Amino acid sequence: MNLFDILFYNIFSKYKTKYKQKANNIAVIYVTLLQVTLLLLLGIFFAGFFKQMNMVTMSSTKAWTLFALMAVFLYFKNWMQYTGKKRMMINAKMNKKKTQYYSIWLLWTLPLAVLGLSYVVYQAV
Repeated sequence: MNLFDILFYNIFSKYKTKYKQKANNIAVIYVTLLQVTLLLLLGIFFAGFFKQMNMVTMSSTKAWTLFALMAVFLYFKNWMQYTGKKRMMINAKMNKKKTQYYSIWLLWTLPLAVLGLSYVVYQAV
């Protein structure tokens, strides 16, 4: 199990009591949002790095189009991964061992912190 599986289970278990049917959708959206913000941070970093190295890679329009396509791909990958057998396996593994639960506020501020860091890196470039 990776970090995203643990974060998915934390969000899923938190919202399962309040929103029975939508807990899975909320958790999938959270994991996708976190992965997309990390992808944005990585893209901004490499764009600045390639600019400093005077490498011509692709235009800004093509980069944003690629980013949007990757975001859609990540959503569908997570949707396929966490709606079937994988979610049941995660539930079984997490129920067997003592899991560490994170604060829900901390989990929701994590993508915001990554967005803030992306903005700082973008301004530095």
